[in-house]
Amino acid sequence: MFDVLQLHQMLVREARPSGAEQTGIAKILKEMAAPYVDEITTDAMGNLICHKKGKGKKVMLCAHMDAIGFMVTGADAHGGLSIAPIGGFDPASLINTRVLFPNGTRGIIKAKETAKTLSGGWTSIRMTDLYVDIGVTSEKEAMKKVAIGDLAVFEGLPQAVAGHRIMGPYADDLIGCVVLLLAMEQMENSKYDVYFVFSTQEEVGCRGAKTASLAIQPDIAIATDVCGSDDTPSQEGKNRVIFLGKGPTVKIKDASVICSPELNAQLKKIAKKADLTVQDEILLGGGTDTCSMQMSGPNVMATCVSIPTRHIHSAAEMYDWRDVEQAGALLAAFLNQ
Repeated sequence: MFDVLQLHQMLVREARPSGAEQTGIAKILKEMAAPYVDEITTDAMGNLICHKKGKGKKVMLCAHMDAIGFMVTGADAHGGLSIAPIGGFDPASLINTRVLFPNGTRGIIKAKETAKTLSGGWTSIRMTDLYVDIGVTSEKEAMKKVAIGDLAVFEGLPQAVAGHRIMGPYADDLIGCVVLLLAMEQMENSKYDVYFVFSTQEEVGCRGAKTASLAIQPDIAIATDVCGSDDTPSQEGKNRVIFLGKGPTVKIKDASVICSPELNAQLKKIAKKADLTVQDEILLGGGTDTCSMQMSGPNVMATCVSIPTRHIHSAAEMYDWRDVEQAGALLAAFLNQ
């Protein structure tokens, strides 16, 4: 079976922000998926669509392969790079985070001196109050290293930490891509007509899944993504519901979707039969590709299977690899029923 950490590390090495997924990660996913499906195509949005032909209902399993990141918008006289976000960030949490450009240029995100005098303190920092230091001293020197429009991602690879935990960038949603590969690997002769979709541009509006699902017109759609966990010190005194290491979640709702109760009940029944543990998920904010797939046709049953994750949208996301393996086994059991 695929090794979760090794596969995640391989994908993170090629991580790219929304819109640039085709430059590396799509190629790796295509190579990894090829032995398990009948055909692989790429649409105009860059979605990688892996089709395992069958005679039954169409099932679309979707994980997004784009990452959050940064785009260079200019440089000041001293070589500090101004950046625009690709995806959602808490600007204050980015200070002192290391970034990497595809050409090998490295930098660190810092706050401008003027940001330190903001009336609201660090909590009022905006992206325009940040810059990237790449070690140069002039605009001319900076523009020899990077160009306007260049993209950067968090530097570093996922690593094993305490217990069964893995910490690093881009669990969201490269670990969802790992789940799909695990499901492919364990899939047998499914009665369904199965489409594994590695979607693009989820972080900027669930765009890729929208076009892919409109083309596929699935009867059943299941996204795989991450969701927040409640088992951190910051949650002390709050109602704790979702935990790392207690299985993947089955989404009930988030800010963008109310999932199919019928499909959720089916997944929970399959999980129980396969001796897999699942958790309930209700998110008050955010969304996933589930919403795009649900609205792609008049009769789509849609839900999401998520991996509980700490510190989402940071360079140190943390998850439990056992939850990933169980998610893959759950989706495979669904396909094999």
